[in-house]
Amino acid sequence: MRKNEIAHSRPRSKIVLHAARPTLGRMSVHELPDPALSELSDLWRSRWPCPPIGYELSFDPDCWVRFHSPPNSKRYAETETEHEMVLHRYNTVLTELFAGQEVYVTTVTYVMDEGFTDPAAAFDAHALNPGSRPWTRVRKDDEDDPGCTMHVHISRLQWKPGILDPLLQAVADYKCSGVIIMDTDLRRLYAPYDGGADVNLTDKEERDRLKAKHADWLPRNRHGR
Repeated sequence: MRKNEIAHSRPRSKIVLHAARPTLGRMSVHELPDPALSELSDLWRSRWPCPPIGYELSFDPDCWVRFHSPPNSKRYAETETEHEMVLHRYNTVLTELFAGQEVYVTTVTYVMDEGFTDPAAAFDAHALNPGSRPWTRVRKDDEDDPGCTMHVHISRLQWKPGILDPLLQAVADYKCSGVIIMDTDLRRLYAPYDGGADVNLTDKEERDRLKAKHADWLPRNRHGR
């Protein structure tokens, strides 16, 4: 395990926030050449040192906050009331970030190399991202196992509460991962995962205001993970 990694379930490497569960082995993850939306990729690379995959995001810890969605920092909702709470918390923060704005929504599907399997590969996350189109491809190679090519699609829509509930529910149920919801300038990022969401704000003051507003949703451990 490498120093200073922030992961959803345990530390991993550097300051990287992973929505999926930790993967063993040393991996290389990089965007492939010739993205379908090259100008968007250029803007992304000017903002972020990582591919546009939710669980590969690298955040400045002064601008980052994590919120848990199920009560008592559980990983999954167990009752109908808890399922409603999960969607409520997702939508509440998203509305505070993006009310009255257009947002980009990214989803990921996987083409696995021979000999490599992943439950998420069978799920078509793009079907829950209406109007999405191909943006770019990201390659993941593992030193121990065959890798995969991740196909990132993106849509642009006017944010309103509930508009992404089917997608958010699929994330909460760990049917898909890697989703990002962000402003069109690619500065405010919301990366939901099965158990909560990682949020990147524009500065520490904005982060602190949001964090204080939802203090009851923060992780219970002192690292905020």
